[in-house]
Amino acid sequence: MTTAVCPGSFDPLTLGHVDVIRRARSMFDEVVVGVARNSTKSSLLPVEQRVALARDAFSGVDGVRVEAVDGLLADFVRTVGAVAVVKGLRGGADFDAELPMALMNRHLSGVETVFVVGDQALAHIASSLVKDVARYGGPIDDLVPGAVADAVRTALRGRDAG
Repeated sequence: MTTAVCPGSFDPLTLGHVDVIRRARSMFDEVVVGVARNSTKSSLLPVEQRVALARDAFSGVDGVRVEAVDGLLADFVRTVGAVAVVKGLRGGADFDAELPMALMNRHLSGVETVFVVGDQALAHIASSLVKDVARYGGPIDDLVPGAVADAVRTALRGRDAG
């Protein structure tokens, strides 16, 4: 059985992420969605909630499971027995950002990164843009799976109140 890890902060999970993960599943027997804490970003949603939302989005999808990543991705990859890391690309800037991480992960774990080009119809969707649109009351329901839109709006209301 071949396992791949699709890591990210998924803050929030978008339809672009879902597209890449589903297509990765067509290439590997199992895809582990690794929900990570990103030390360089301030998260809107706590990691436990991001894991729960991703599990909900992939419930009923055979061969996809969701786990929190604590620590180095290279260690997580070894722990789950993955043969590859899968990252989605929307354009050249994504590649430029992902290449150094892919090289470091290969250096640390020996595992290669597979880049999956995202669906062009979803290329405009980024987690940061979803949060910006929601912050100003714009519609995000067509950018994220099911319960994610409500979770984002609730989290933003909580920040505004605090």
